[in-house]
Amino acid sequence: MPILEKNHPRQMSDSYLTAVLIVLSGGLQDAYTYFCRGQVFANAQTGNIVLMSAQLASGQWLRAVRYLIPLLCYVGGTVAAEMIHTRLGRSRKVHWRQLCLLGELLVLLVVGFLPQDLNILANAMVSFACAMQVQAFQKVHGYRYASTMCIGNLRSGTAALCDFFRTRDRADLHRGLTYFAVIVIFAVGAGVGYAATAWLGQYAIWVSCGLLLASCCILFIRSEA
Repeated sequence: MPILEKNHPRQMSDSYLTAVLIVLSGGLQDAYTYFCRGQVFANAQTGNIVLMSAQLASGQWLRAVRYLIPLLCYVGGTVAAEMIHTRLGRSRKVHWRQLCLLGELLVLLVVGFLPQDLNILANAMVSFACAMQVQAFQKVHGYRYASTMCIGNLRSGTAALCDFFRTRDRADLHRGLTYFAVIVIFAVGAGVGYAATAWLGQYAIWVSCGLLLASCCILFIRSEA
């Protein structure tokens, strides 16, 4: 388990509360784009690569584009978050992670206004926003994790539990349970996303905006390093 220096408080971007809100938002976004925006995974880009390859293999070139665009936008979102970090990472007026959250929130707010015939654009924008979130929030309580996908968390959590059963080190147990808690929270977010989509349709993504706004406010509690 990471050791923090005596006078170096844990950052709120690293807190469990922030992680809960961020992960709920990530699960909701994936359910939203799949159930409301043409069965495209905005967050799980591995799935998009598989589907794009399948369309290319079957000669459906135009259909493959609908999966390529979110991939490219995901790259763009990562670049945008890194640029914000590089240029404003030392700013004392506003935290760079808050700017990433606000950028993501504004993008998702616009997505809610887009009609169904603009699903390709909507998915591209969600992918962009998702990438910003993943790049800005990479740790929970000192452990590296992914807030918008589960495969890495599943591997890390399983490995940590294997370490615990071998060494009986409670730090390994804590680490493993943290990862599996993240997976459960993501699943809850996906369920909320499905229910919200069934109830609100294209506007369901605004629920994610609310979660992100709460996360942004939490970051004011303690100063970022």
